[in-house]
Amino acid sequence: MPGALDGIKVLEVTQIIAGPMCGVMLSDLGADVIKIESAAGDGMRLLGQFAPHESKGYHVFNRGKRGIVLNLQNADGRAVVHRLIREMDVFLINARPGVPERLGIDYDSLRPLNPSLIYLENTAYGPSGPSAHRAGADIIAQAYSGLMAGDEKVDEHGGPDLITATTPADFAAAMTSSIAVCAALFHRERTGEGQKIDTSLLAGAMMLQNAFASRLPVSDAIMLQPVLDGLAAVRERGGSYREMLAAKGGIRALVGGAFLLYYGGYQTSDGAIMLGCVTPTNRNQVRDALGLGPDDDPTDSGDFNAMAEDSAEIVARVRALISERFAADTTENWVAKLDQAGAPAAQVNMPEEMVDDPQVQALGIMVDLEHPITGPETMVGPPFDMSATPTAARGSSPPLDGDTDEVLAQYGYSAEEIASLRASGAVGIGSG
Repeated sequence: MPGALDGIKVLEVTQIIAGPMCGVMLSDLGADVIKIESAAGDGMRLLGQFAPHESKGYHVFNRGKRGIVLNLQNADGRAVVHRLIREMDVFLINARPGVPERLGIDYDSLRPLNPSLIYLENTAYGPSGPSAHRAGADIIAQAYSGLMAGDEKVDEHGGPDLITATTPADFAAAMTSSIAVCAALFHRERTGEGQKIDTSLLAGAMMLQNAFASRLPVSDAIMLQPVLDGLAAVRERGGSYREMLAAKGGIRALVGGAFLLYYGGYQTSDGAIMLGCVTPTNRNQVRDALGLGPDDDPTDSGDFNAMAEDSAEIVARVRALISERFAADTTENWVAKLDQAGAPAAQVNMPEEMVDDPQVQALGIMVDLEHPITGPETMVGPPFDMSATPTAARGSSPPLDGDTDEVLAQYGYSAEEIASLRASGAVGIGSG
């Protein structure tokens, strides 16, 4: 069965993660995604390359697409875009501010050629405002949005440290971009009207921390104002970044130390385990599994006062006891006991090992692909299933210049025209 976006044609001029990952998501839904690169290729091709122009990162963020090489500095190369765009449904770009206009591939230039076109532009800071012109990257969006400070990590020099588990602003932007494109396609289906979509790394990063970035006056006077006052005091006396984080607090300060006894992690005899217990019932389930009685942990009793002077000492004593119990047995045994009790808990896995995880395999999250140059590979596939319009990884990432001739021929270029474009440097790896 075809995917939900079967028949939708996407042309993308994207690089690194945010833009390319949006293209992957649209491909998973059935769209035919054609990626335009320069002769040098997407910069991701060079990050950790294991063969010329091939890297694991490029393969991950560009699977399921076809790839063509165009020299957009060349008038004939730009003319190819203008010819192809007449038959496209969607155009994706995440270039630096001002680049689309200089290349003549901005919305105002392409819309007259295809009024029903859905044009998505992803930038660091969005299309307007005092920072709209600034260059950016995921790490910059992490810093500017407050997401980095919200993660509360400090490097060995006392300065801010980036979120390293993933690129959260990039992925948030990719997800919001793909959702927006699908919504715009639905709107066009009803009205025939195309439109421009603007997304940004900043907006994506803000979405990820909406509970901290939002304002709610009825509660902020109690919860937020002390934080703002504390930050102002640290800045005024020239305090350190670490002191600013302490004044800010975060989720730990928001929920309190006793809550985090059962909403956090512990070492076991052979690894680590994470608890996600929010309700008293769940916390009691953990206590039962650990063999803890009311005298061992009074933090859920009516007599416990989290604001009392000795509360931190009580919490520390209970944490030490819980830590001792968990350290006495294996992760597997503790997970089995907590599962039997009904308490939310999980082993802490390493991402490099998840391809072999039985739950991941049962869901079909991983997909096996064959790259025409580098051979077999196993990739993370579409993150959801659809019964009537199945999602699917449509193939591996394209080799540099691998589909240029095929795509041009599909859209009406003769063999002679293609040869002429290659000779002029407008297309192909000899261009630019």
